[in-house]
Amino acid sequence: MQARRIYWTFCTGVFAFGLLALAASPWLSLSVNLSRSLPGTLYLIHKGAAVRKGELLAFHWQGGATYPAGTTFIKRVAGVAGDRVERVGSGFRIEGQWIGIAKPFSKAGVALQPAIPGVIGAGEYFVATPNPDSLDSRYALTGNVRQAAVIGRAYEVF
Repeated sequence: MQARRIYWTFCTGVFAFGLLALAASPWLSLSVNLSRSLPGTLYLIHKGAAVRKGELLAFHWQGGATYPAGTTFIKRVAGVAGDRVERVGSGFRIEGQWIGIAKPFSKAGVALQPAIPGVIGAGEYFVATPNPDSLDSRYALTGNVRQAAVIGRAYEVF
């Protein structure tokens, strides 16, 4: 019984030290996903890390819909500079790959306008998730994410 108590005390101490180190780190942070746009709940963000197509990108939301400015959003990079975004009706494709449909209203009833198709500019990312309710680059409100809003690369913890 004593060994078990020592073990759990040690594990708790290591965990607490790890959280303290993470909180003090200028390179890492944690983010909790409160929506169903991605499957994970907890994400580790590597601040300033380069992000490529197919990877998770953490960025600061500019504000709008039901989210305040500065909220951390995490989405998958579906398109990068030079990729062509096409819109067919309310559906979106990037370089021929299906992304999804832009809905006229959010789940909260906010009117949404579809994004304008075209070539993704330098220093911009088209972000999306497979969830049909994801507030992502399919909508003008989000648009392409500019490099200035990027926090870094995100990794799903659980």
